[in-house]
Amino acid sequence: MTFAASYSPQPATLPAPERTKTRLLELIKRHGPQTAQDLAYKLEVSVPAARRHLCDLQEGGLIESRTERPGGRGRPQHVFALTDQGEASFPKTYSGLCVDVLRHVQHLFGQGAVMQVFDARSAEIAHRLQAELPLSSPLPVRVQAFVRVLCEMGFDAVLEQDGDTWLVSKRNCPNLTVARQFQELCVSELSLYQEVLGVPMTRETRIACGQSTCLYRIGP
Repeated sequence: MTFAASYSPQPATLPAPERTKTRLLELIKRHGPQTAQDLAYKLEVSVPAARRHLCDLQEGGLIESRTERPGGRGRPQHVFALTDQGEASFPKTYSGLCVDVLRHVQHLFGQGAVMQVFDARSAEIAHRLQAELPLSSPLPVRVQAFVRVLCEMGFDAVLEQDGDTWLVSKRNCPNLTVARQFQELCVSELSLYQEVLGVPMTRETRIACGQSTCLYRIGP
C-alpha cells in the first residue's frame, strides 16, 4: 500500500480511500487511541469499512493495535494508536526550534558557544558508537559499520572504494535546515567521523552548500 499522509487536504486532492485514511489518522491524533467502532461512528462509515482502512494503515506502519481498559476499568478493548512513524508523519517544527535556540545561544554566549554545543553532542555520539566501531577492527570492517550507522541516522549513505581510499556519499541530510544556518554542525560532524574511525577524512562536497551529496574521502 502506498499512502502519503496529508493533513487538512482539499477534498479533490486525494482519492476517497486515501482521504478516509487521512481522516482516521487525524482522529487518532486528536482524540488518542480509538476503537474501530468509535472511529467508524465518527467517520459515518460501517465498522467493516473502517477496519479495512485501519488494516491498511497498520500494514503501512502508521498505527498499531493494542488492548486497553477504558479509564483503567471495565473490559479490555482493542484500540488503534499512532506508531512513532505515524506520529512523525504529522507536521513538526523541530528544525526551526533548533535554529532559534542556537541563535539565542550565539547571542547570549558568543560565536564559540554554538561550536561547543555541537562538539558536546559529537562527544556523546562518539561514546555511543565506540562499541559498534571498535578501533581494533580492520578499517574495511569499521568503514562498513560506519556507513550502516549513517543510514540508521537518516543520511542514506553509500560506500565505494577508490584505490587505497574509501568514498562515503551521504545522499540525504536530516539536519539540513540547521546545517545551512550553522556550518559549525558540519565541522563538528567531520571531527566526529574522524574520531570514531580513527583515520584521516576529508569532505569534498556538502549538501548544505547546494551540492547533491556530502562526499567524504577516507584514508591517505
